This record gives sequence, C-alpha cells and structure tokens, in this order.
Amino acid sequence: MSTSSSNLSNRLAVCSWSLQPTSAEDLFQKLAATGIPRVSIALDPIRENAGGAWSSFRERCAQQGVACVSGMMTALGEDYSTLESIKRTGGVVPDEHWEGNWRNFQANAELATRLGLRFVMFHAGFLPHEASDPAFAKLVDRLAKVAGLFAAHDLHIGFETGQESGDTLATFLEKLGRPNVGINFDPANMILYDKGDPIAALRRLGPWLRQCHLKDAIRTRVPGTWGEEVVVGTGQVDWKAFFATLQNLGFHGDLCLEREAGSQRVADLRAGREYLERLLA
Repeated sequence: MSTSSSNLSNRLAVCSWSLQPTSAEDLFQKLAATGIPRVSIALDPIRENAGGAWSSFRERCAQQGVACVSGMMTALGEDYSTLESIKRTGGVVPDEHWEGNWRNFQANAELATRLGLRFVMFHAGFLPHEASDPAFAKLVDRLAKVAGLFAAHDLHIGFETGQESGDTLATFLEKLGRPNVGINFDPANMILYDKGDPIAALRRLGPWLRQCHLKDAIRTRVPGTWGEEVVVGTGQVDWKAFFATLQNLGFHGDLCLEREAGSQRVADLRAGREYLERLLA
C-alpha cells in the first residue's frame, strides 16, 4: 500500500454526530481531543438551531482551525431499533414524511452552500432489488428530484452504503444516472446489515465512490438482527484489503472516522486513528 500515515492525516476527518456535541464549542473541544481538526458536519442541528449554539458556524470553524470536509443530513422518522423498523422508516421511502423531508433537504442544500461544502451524504433508504418493484420508480423519481436540487446548488450527494448489496446499489445508481450522485462507502455497514463482503462491494461501487466512513463491526450470528459496531481495528473489516482496494481504485478522498455506539466516543475515535496510523506507517 502506498497510503502513508502522513497522507492519512490530510484525509482523516471525524463525523460530528459521533461526538454527540451539544454546541459548536463542545464539538471543537472534542475534535481537539481526538487529534483530528477536520469534520464531516451534521447539517440538521445547525439548520434547527441557526441562531443559538451553532450560530456563525463557518466563521467559528475558521477561528478554531477546523476544516469542514462534507455534510450529513437525516430523514424524518427514522427508527433504527431493529432492521425491520429501519427498512420501513429509513430515508425517503415513507410517503408520510416525503414532504417534510423535501422541505428540510431544500434548507440543507442552502445551508451546505453557505458553509462552503461540496458534498452531502445521507441514507436514501432501503432500495428495491428489482426494477419491477413498484417502489423502484417512486424512489428513482424522489432521489432524482433530490439530485436536481443539490445540482442546482453545485453540490454532490452521496448515498450511505450498507442497506443493500453492492450489486443492488450499483444497479439503482445506473438507473438513476445522475452525475452529481455518488456514494459514501461504509464497510462496517455492510457487516452490520449483513449485506455481503465489504471489499467486494467497494470494488463494485468504485465508479461512484466519493467519500468513506471508517467504522468497524462484527457480523451477527442471528439472521435478521443487527451486527455489533466496535472500535476501528477490533472488528471484521479487513483494513489492509480496504486501503489496498482504495489505492487500486485511485481514490484519494476524505476518510471520516465514525463511532455510533459506546460511551467513550472520543477515546474510541482516538484509538481508531492510532490503529490506522500504525497500520499505514
């Protein structure tokens, strides 16, 4: 692998929601504790609290020497308690939340532009396996509308991976055919959702790769239930193969450490960073 730990430091970022910040100042303090001054920022808290704890966020990032590499937005009503619940409620799939999501996405596109971002990712929802599925055309239409909205703001969007196999997502992306739509690849999600081999999926989805989440997991032994998210370097992601594949794909974009479980988020993210630095030294 030609990826080095020095090169890694210029590409690593932290997903802000991993740190569960209560304000911009809280985020800056926790970022400093991870040793990573680059962040993928959750847009919804800023959109919802523009005049309070997140006011003047872009200017405050500049003062703190923090770089925002991308944005993330969430859909309304998502329920991650079980695989079945998130399949039913995730992304832009539910009809009852589509109008509310569309309003929020419009506001998030404007916010991302004000923050100087170029890329925003989100969970599109469980995509149908077959084009003949009645939901397939509906999701193509909705996601084409989202793609057009963000393209009008000169923004690229990325679907988070994991809720379907690499082949299913590639087929959908080919059908959608929007040049500003790519993926945010998360190898752990492929394990958590039990959707196949992350490395094979990464190869299949290479043409659409725009950003990666660095997260680790252990696959479930009970089909239909969640796997377990763990600290980067302690799970079943083959990180040597992962970085070798990124190198073969010619991908040199941002790599965002994410931690969505556990009560020691800062320590876990630092441990993940240190593991990757040793791996790539």
